[in-house]
Amino acid sequence: MLIEFLINAFAMLFVTIDPIGLAPVFLAVTAGADSTERRQIAIKAVLISGGTLLAFFFAGRQLLNVLGISQAAFQVAGGLLLFIIAVEMVFEHRQKRKAESAEKAIEQEDLSQTAVFPLAIPLIAGPATISAIILLAGQAPSFASHIGLIAVLFSVLAISFLVFMLAARIDKLLGSTVQLIVTRLFGVILAALSVQFVADGIFSLMEMHS
Repeated sequence: MLIEFLINAFAMLFVTIDPIGLAPVFLAVTAGADSTERRQIAIKAVLISGGTLLAFFFAGRQLLNVLGISQAAFQVAGGLLLFIIAVEMVFEHRQKRKAESAEKAIEQEDLSQTAVFPLAIPLIAGPATISAIILLAGQAPSFASHIGLIAVLFSVLAISFLVFMLAARIDKLLGSTVQLIVTRLFGVILAALSVQFVADGIFSLMEMHS
């Protein structure tokens, strides 16, 4: 059960963040940087996004309680949001938004600020990823699963960092067509996971009101 939960968590976070899809964006926003600056930007982006996601991991449920939102209701809403993101991934809309964010970032005079915007927020720790981490934290059945979920989050962020460091090679090796295919495949996987979240949430709501 724990292994299955962690595998699903890894799949959801990986396809939501989509490190491979971020590779060309990273190259675009760090076009004027040398290898050392790129490494510093990548580290800063991963640390800031990781801290943001950890904050929602620990405080997400409390925030829902303060707002009077049940976990089941958030499952439905979060699942629908993730489904919309999945549709955008399949039909390229998300890549267009990433490109627009990259264009805005390139206009910034301080290159180091691209680590905060758009890399850390919203590209890594965006609404979809934040929703996913809150949903997963709410579904974690035990302390061990919480620790495992944090480890999964760190592993996906570590992969994102490695992708940033190898972005030029990945972009050259895969090309835009293959990257687009991978992103669309991730979109289909995310759609299936999000539908499951919605179904579980509806079932829980029905149990609450029966």
